[in-house]
Amino acid sequence: MTQTAPEPALAEAGDRDLVALVQSQPIGTAVREEACAVLVDRYASLVRSCALRYRESPEPQEELMQVGYVGLLKAINNFDPEIGESLAAYAQPCVSGEIKRYFRDRRWQIHVRRATQELRLRIRKSHGELTQQLQRTVTPADLADHLGVSLAELLDAQRADQAFQAASLSAPLSDGADASVLAEVIGDSDEQVETSVAMSAVWEHLGELPEREQRLVLMRFYGNMTQSQIGAQLGISQMHVSRLLGHALGYLRDRIAEPGSVAEAG
Repeated sequence: MTQTAPEPALAEAGDRDLVALVQSQPIGTAVREEACAVLVDRYASLVRSCALRYRESPEPQEELMQVGYVGLLKAINNFDPEIGESLAAYAQPCVSGEIKRYFRDRRWQIHVRRATQELRLRIRKSHGELTQQLQRTVTPADLADHLGVSLAELLDAQRADQAFQAASLSAPLSDGADASVLAEVIGDSDEQVETSVAMSAVWEHLGELPEREQRLVLMRFYGNMTQSQIGAQLGISQMHVSRLLGHALGYLRDRIAEPGSVAEAG
């Protein structure tokens, strides 16, 4: 996070006064931004210490620092000096919680064995060291030999990267200007097929209803008529139409749900 140099008076102010300024001034005002900048700079080391706890994770430290600053800003905005004297004591769990939430939101998308996860981290840590030792591009076989694992185990761990974070459906499949996106090549459920199966089940049992109820169902769901329109055409009240439809649909629902029905067979 980059900040402009704050006013000297603000730089020397205590946490309580700075928090009061941040919380009392409108967002976007110069004095609020300067007070906030002083507090962020003052507690940058706290954010860094929280982020360093995850230095062995695959996430870049700069990214974790930015997430931590979000937690710090939340702490500054919510801190109540009447409840606790120390902003640092209040901010630390806020920053840590924000980083933990970040990891929770980016958790493994499918189950990956813990041994594979740990090997993945060892690979990331060893790759640079081995490149420096060999003075050339490191091959998977080099890494496997260096870590004392089989090539298959190493390749499994490298593929685990794909399970750590899901790809966006909007991600392009190539670098071309007209490249397709991932969503265009992934199959999806066909609502028309599902509707056809459901309609087959309805037709199978529709003839078991009294003639007037059959007509009501057809007018309502195939003719797209409202209950008022159906009542006007048949010369009955809308309430009567509602009762008849309720009976008809309840009967069809029960018949479709029976073992051996068309819906079950589909």
